[in-house]
Amino acid sequence: MAVGVFDSGLGGLTVLDAARARLPDVPFVYYADSAHAPYGVRDSEDIYQRTKKAVGYLWANGCDLVILACNTASAAALRRMQEAGVPKGKRVLGVFVPLIEALTEREWGDNSPPREVAVKEVAIFATPATIASRAFQRELAFRAIGVDVEAQACGGVVDAIEDGDMILAEALVRSHVEALKRKMPEPQAAILGCTHYPLMETHFQAALGEDVKVYSQAGLVAESLADYLERRPDFIGSGKMHRYFTSGDPARVSDHATQFMRREIAFEQA
Repeated sequence: MAVGVFDSGLGGLTVLDAARARLPDVPFVYYADSAHAPYGVRDSEDIYQRTKKAVGYLWANGCDLVILACNTASAAALRRMQEAGVPKGKRVLGVFVPLIEALTEREWGDNSPPREVAVKEVAIFATPATIASRAFQRELAFRAIGVDVEAQACGGVVDAIEDGDMILAEALVRSHVEALKRKMPEPQAAILGCTHYPLMETHFQAALGEDVKVYSQAGLVAESLADYLERRPDFIGSGKMHRYFTSGDPARVSDHATQFMRREIAFEQA
C-alpha cells in the first residue's frame, strides 16, 4: 500500500520529489500515461476517460489515495470523478487546491463569500486544455473578488520538456511570457499551472521580472499532502519501496525521466 501519484507524463515527478522530501517515510507509486502524453492537447472527454483508467490502475495496485499531479487531468477529470462517486476507502485529490489556497490566503473549506485579496493582476501559464477548462479562474472566482486574470496557453512546452529539448522549452517560455505581457503588461503574480513548469521556473521568473511573484505547485502540493496525511494517517500506506510505472516504453521513459530529474529513475511496464 502506498500513495499514488499520476501524471500524463513526467511533469508529476516534480511533485513526487517534493512530496518525498517532505514525507521521507511515505511510500509512493508513480504512474505516467506516457503512451498518450501530452494530455494538454486532448479533448476533455478523452482526458477524463484516460485519467479514470489510470486512477483505477493505481487503486487496484494498493494506492487508496491518488494525487492527480497533472493540472490538465485535475481540470478535466477530478470534479467529474468525485461527482460520479469514489469507491469506499479510496480518495483522489488534485493539485489546484494548494495553489488557490496560497493565492487567496484562505483554506479550501472556507465557504464564506469571496473577498478582496492582495494580488489584483494574475497571469496563468498552462496547457491549452487546462486554459480551455477555465478551472483556475472558476475556483479563484469562488474565493476572491477584484482579481484580473489573464491566461496564456503554453503550447509546445510540455512536448519540449518530455523530449529533453530544454533549449526549445526555454525559447517557448520566453515567447509565451511575451505574449502574456502584451495582454497584461505588469502582472503582480504568475501561476505555473502545469507540473512540468517548475523545471522552467527560473526562466519564467527571468522573463516575467523579479517583481512578479511566481507560484509553483510542487512545494505547495507536498505541504498540503503532509497536512492531509497528518489528519488521515490511514492513507499513508505500509509499503517500503517507491515504484514507477508507465503505459509507454519503460526504457525510453526511464531515459527521459533520468534526464528530466537529473537522477536515475527506472520505470516498469504498467
